[in-house]
Parts: sequence; C-alpha cells; structure tokens
Amino acid sequence: MINGQEPPQLLKQKLLYQGRKFAFEVARLRLPNRTDADCECIRHPGGALAIPVTPDGQLVLTKQYRFAACGRLLEFPAGTIEPHEDPATTIQREIQEEVGYRAQRWQTLGTFLLAPGYSDEKIYAFLAQDLEKLEVPLAQDLDEDIDVVHMTVAEVERAIFEGQLVDAKSIASFFLARPFLS
Repeated sequence: MINGQEPPQLLKQKLLYQGRKFAFEVARLRLPNRTDADCECIRHPGGALAIPVTPDGQLVLTKQYRFAACGRLLEFPAGTIEPHEDPATTIQREIQEEVGYRAQRWQTLGTFLLAPGYSDEKIYAFLAQDLEKLEVPLAQDLDEDIDVVHMTVAEVERAIFEGQLVDAKSIASFFLARPFLS
C-alpha cells in the first residue's frame, strides 16, 4: 500500500530505447482509481556529486558543455554510477578526473530524486574535504570538455540567486552542504 492506497498495477512495459547512460520505457498502468494510463520513464543508474572544499575554503566546480542545455553550465563535479559500483567510489573517481583533486575526508550529505516526474535518477551527494591537488589528474572522459572553477561560498550563493548556476543537482547539494561550510 502507498499512502493507504493500493499501488498501480503494471499491465504492460516496453523498452523503447537503451542508450549508453540511460533507458527510456513506457509502462501501461492501472491506477488505483481503475483508470489505465501510459507512463513514460527515463531509467538511469543514478549519479554521485561532490561539493569539494579546498583547505582555504574555496569550493571547486566545473564549467562544461551540456548538449541538452545547449551551453556550458557551472556545476559541482558529478558522474554516473557504473554497474555494481558504490556511489562513494564513483564520486572519488570523478573528482580526480574532473577537477584533479583527491579528498581525505568524506561526508554523506543525502540522496534525492532529480526529476521524479519522468526519471528514476537518484543523486548521492557528498562533501569532500581535506583536498589535495593531484600531480597528474586522471584522464577525463573523451566526451568531456571541462574547465575547473574555484569560488567562495558567497560567490556560489550569488551565482545561484543570479541564475548563473542553474543545475538542479548542484543547487540541491550545495544547500545540503551549506550548514557545514564556513
């Protein structure tokens, strides 16, 4: 039961697309009110995101091209969870690849659904502290074009409120981390 109601009944499910990072499916459901509905969903393995903090209190972000947004976005480093991979392992690798740091101290900030109206993608957010710069960063993925950006907490807040940082996973994770930031 969901909130005192029977869950929808799955009548039919069809995979329409299987890509490298996600799948798209349509399910025919019988809802608790006995109405049949076609529900579309992007199936995603989930992602992990870090709010990296340098020893001097700077936050480390990326600026990278995002095809769906048709432009370069300011974001915190993040990556897709590989099959059978723990989110903590994912983000430890990603901050080395994307921003060239390794963190000695990690704190879990929380987990949230990115867009539950059409996707099951879950984001695992972490605070990465006691950063050390790698002498040789891990190689970025071939499809990544990333610039590393350092900002203060106040600059990130201003970028959010002025619409310069519009990535939802970065904004949500920043506010989860905010009580731990100077």
